[in-house]
Amino acid sequence: MRTDCVFLSVVSMDFKLTSLMEKTKARILIVDDDADVLLAARLFLRQHVDIVHTEKNPENIPDLLRSESYDLILLDMNFSRDATSGQEGFRWMNKILEIDPAAAVILITGYGDIELAVQGIKEGATNFLLKPWENKKLLATINATLEVRKSRVELEQLKGKQKVMIADQDAAYSNIIGSSPAMMKVMSTVSKVAKTDANVLILGENGTGKEVIARAIHRASQRSEEVFISVDLGAITESLFESELFGYKKGAFTDAKEDRAGRFEAATKGSIFLDEIGNLSQNLQSKLLTVLQSRKVVRLGSNKETPIDVRLICATNMPLYQMVSEGKFRQDLLYRINTVEIKLPALRERTEDIEPLVDHFLEQYCHKYKLTKKRLNASTLKRLMMHHWPGNIRELQHSVERAVIMSEGNVLEPHDFFLSENNEIVETETLPSNMNLEETEKMLIRKVVDKYGGNISRAAKELGLTRASLYRRMEKYDL
Repeated sequence: MRTDCVFLSVVSMDFKLTSLMEKTKARILIVDDDADVLLAARLFLRQHVDIVHTEKNPENIPDLLRSESYDLILLDMNFSRDATSGQEGFRWMNKILEIDPAAAVILITGYGDIELAVQGIKEGATNFLLKPWENKKLLATINATLEVRKSRVELEQLKGKQKVMIADQDAAYSNIIGSSPAMMKVMSTVSKVAKTDANVLILGENGTGKEVIARAIHRASQRSEEVFISVDLGAITESLFESELFGYKKGAFTDAKEDRAGRFEAATKGSIFLDEIGNLSQNLQSKLLTVLQSRKVVRLGSNKETPIDVRLICATNMPLYQMVSEGKFRQDLLYRINTVEIKLPALRERTEDIEPLVDHFLEQYCHKYKLTKKRLNASTLKRLMMHHWPGNIRELQHSVERAVIMSEGNVLEPHDFFLSENNEIVETETLPSNMNLEETEKMLIRKVVDKYGGNISRAAKELGLTRASLYRRMEKYDL
């Protein structure tokens, strides 16, 4: 398709101005059968962008896209002589988007093809440009389209990072280990309820794996491709409850510098897990109930209601039914959150699962600290199974990690596990994942020695070491 060439005279007029401007880092491909159009566009655009490629024959488009990555493609709509239907442009645009779904395409069209250009936008083009164009209009259209392309790329990168983060989080909670009758009953309920959108209440002592079960429900649900938002209600103060869960508008309070969505909005289309729901005050219970009944949130500083679509999963270690009878927890809220109730057994109620759990943690921490695989002997396993485990699986996990770090052999003996005789919970802080074995051991020894005010005998007993072994390690780490 030939057109009057009105571009070359403008190029020289713009050269002095454009030569002083900083170039945009972009790669542009122009496809048009008019050599004069290609020459004019290239001479002008090379002053503004890093790389400009031109092509007369659209048949070469697939090879060009497979060998190069372009930020923007300007595509004529008609290539055959006397063709005006624009169908060639649509065909090649579809081919471009087939090869690169994120491609940004500007359709080049004549004045009479505007309806076709609008149709092209609906079918996937990013923008369109009328011929003959003014250089300022050309540059403005290109810059606007490049911004759209940049936003698309950033959005795809964000989605990719989100998927990786979700996968990483799920991996950390993906192992539901146990074949005891109590756990089989739990998993049977999970498999049934996960397929629905019913609200679920998970009850159980601290450390029994309530979030693991919540994530298992989400992964097996129809919302599995969407986000899972976990909220520790016990860690949110009453003054921050509404802003954290429902969001806020800019200026709603002193530090509200910008609009922010709350956890419920962020979880829309996915699942929201409200842990430690039994810790909520009566006032906060009322506010939560209002949102759950209306399925809408109102951000602080706003009167606008925003609909939410979330799968609700709640958990607590507190006796909610007793709290209802004592007037400490709203009965209507309890009915709202427990369409299906799952009671997790304590570890002492599923002792046959201790051995596979220990094997899992041994493999995990030996790999983490780059150690030869360690194992239990029969007497050690017997002692672990006799322990009360008030801290449940979390306590067992910490105990295994500490034993892996502190033991000197590949077979773990009973003395490698410090288990309090009075069955008090023995907790250790979660250790940073980026620490090596020596750094972790040094930190653990320092904490225990500080805990007992420098009493080596008591520190050695808790660490499962002799006094001499502890002294050697303290000397090694200059403690």
